[in-house]
Amino acid sequence: MTTIRNHVTLIGSIASDNRIMQFENGNKIVRFDVTTEKQYRANNGKIREGREWHKAFAWGNIAGFIEQFGEKGKKVAIHGRLITRSYFNPEGVKRTITEVEVKHILGL
Repeated sequence: MTTIRNHVTLIGSIASDNRIMQFENGNKIVRFDVTTEKQYRANNGKIREGREWHKAFAWGNIAGFIEQFGEKGKKVAIHGRLITRSYFNPEGVKRTITEVEVKHILGL
């Protein structure tokens, strides 16, 4: 029987300032956005350029690396897995988001 694996690789640019959270036990998490380029056909038939926005986060040593070197506008390749989570916003509305948990990052 084959095993289905949860892997994602994106090549794009860091599109936000890093949001860093340090926990009491010393662990660190960094959250950031990555944009990737896409092409699509508009209603008039012409090919257009666009961007997709992706939320990403990393823990530990990778978080420290991104904190130090992952500035907004930096071209990167990230590899990890998709994580879906839910939370309640300040108005009490439940929101669900999907993010990339980054396991590897490469500056381009």
